[in-house]
Amino acid sequence: MTPAAEVPCPRCQHPESADANFCSSCGGALRGPPCPACDAPTEAGARFCTQCGAAVRAKRAPFSVSTNRVTVAAGALLAVALVIAVVLWTAPGGAPAPSPPAPVTQGSPTALGPTSSVDLGSMTPREAANRLFNRVMAAVEAGNQVEANQFLPMALAAYDRISALSLDDRFHLSLLHAAAGDGASALAVAEAGLALRPTHLLCLAAAAEGALLIGDDAKARGYYQTLVDVYEEESRAGLVEYGTGEGGHANLLPVLRGEAAEYLASGRR
Repeated sequence: MTPAAEVPCPRCQHPESADANFCSSCGGALRGPPCPACDAPTEAGARFCTQCGAAVRAKRAPFSVSTNRVTVAAGALLAVALVIAVVLWTAPGGAPAPSPPAPVTQGSPTALGPTSSVDLGSMTPREAANRLFNRVMAAVEAGNQVEANQFLPMALAAYDRISALSLDDRFHLSLLHAAAGDGASALAVAEAGLALRPTHLLCLAAAAEGALLIGDDAKARGYYQTLVDVYEEESRAGLVEYGTGEGGHANLLPVLRGEAAEYLASGRR
């Protein structure tokens, strides 16, 4: 029988199946997102497409949860992340779901870690991205910077592999960038969502918090004001992400409106 083709992980050089999406040794991405210009497959970490030369992605800052930058420049976003983490671990009907996985211990099985029995490679890109997003938010809620740092690059790489990001995907991705202290990327991702739907409540909140992270209070105030102005009508738009079902953020929406109203009432500039 012909042995399965293998490729070295670009991060740790561990030999991995050519069909895998993530390295089973370090959790790194084994391939990059499709080229936005020609849809050709790209290598993990590539900045330009080898087929057409188009830029694949902007260079990112090193991954690290910056407690000072998040809590000082945008404390409201951290509060939102905590609410999201609670919602994610609660069943749609309101009954408590199983407890979040225990913190990662290097070298031991984890719910999502590189040594886990959960095969991220068998999931769709969106399923893997959502699972990793949940893990990062749970780590942020627990104040576990080491674990959040461990899963942030995996989560961001997973969202890169989604060929067409939904507005909810963009909200999640913006929060991940904000958790890493990268306000510029958090703002850019949220604004890309707002270009598609200018009244999207989740993207408005994420854009405001991204603006706060980079110190643009005027832009943050503008997004928060829009959120408050459109909230009643937009919250009735029937979007899945506004609902109470799986993937819905119905419990989060009033929190976002409250944060926006509090900021606007504070008179901060």
